[in-house]
Amino acid sequence: MRAYLPAYHLEAVRDLNELLARLNREPGRWKLFAGGTDLMVLLEAGKLPHRNFLSVWKLAELRGIEVASDSVTIGAATTYTELRNNDTLAREFPLLCQAASETGAIATQNRGTIGGNIANASPAADSPPALLVYDAEIELVSARGTRWRPFHGFYSAYKQMDLRADELIRRIRLPRGQKNWRFHYRKVGTRRAQAISKVCFAGRARVENGRIADVRLAFGSVAPIVLRAIQTERLLRGEKISPALGRAASDQLAREIAPIDDMRSTAHYRRRVAQNLLAGFIDLLSSH
Repeated sequence: MRAYLPAYHLEAVRDLNELLARLNREPGRWKLFAGGTDLMVLLEAGKLPHRNFLSVWKLAELRGIEVASDSVTIGAATTYTELRNNDTLAREFPLLCQAASETGAIATQNRGTIGGNIANASPAADSPPALLVYDAEIELVSARGTRWRPFHGFYSAYKQMDLRADELIRRIRLPRGQKNWRFHYRKVGTRRAQAISKVCFAGRARVENGRIADVRLAFGSVAPIVLRAIQTERLLRGEKISPALGRAASDQLAREIAPIDDMRSTAHYRRRVAQNLLAGFIDLLSSH
């Protein structure tokens, strides 16, 4: 059943200062509306519970990609298309660009924003696994001030995150200098495009003398939140790449994730696919 449109209220704000002041005066009343690619789906289905929104689509303070010597900073209202078209991101952070290219159709990529993908807090989101393996940080701002925090740990439970009622995500920061790392991203869905992931995987590893010197592993759609597989990383770190190590890592991953049965897939399928994706990544590391 469709929502009754006159029951909703949407206002545009002039700048970031006005936005923060309004969130401060009435915390909890307003939700942010950027590209709207998630919210409009809920609206059309009659499942959008909140009624009052502030549009941040045209706020310059939330847009753009800045390249510094040690990091790349991305405005929260930067679109997937803008991510894909940035040369530095394509060269140094290919997993994020691949995630952006596999999110919805071109129209969605032109409107959908990276900050919206984070704030939606879906365990099936495409960009958060890439952000986790790149050790991203996010900037949270309010009228009270600014705080940077690691993206890892931002989600505490399904749709729960470290974001206060008067705060918003302003920027995402990625550390540069990852030339000796190897990367892999894979999204498994019903179709090759325009599909919500059944399992999503992002991996990053540094191999030295046949051993995994360091590693990051992140999965989507296998837990209530996008999951960084910390225990599996610990098992792999410092170990010589071998078939036995791959089997041990696969067993550990099965214990670490918590997939569910839903309309898109089964828990058994998700667990097996996640294990296969990890095994494929380890094979990729051994082939170099």
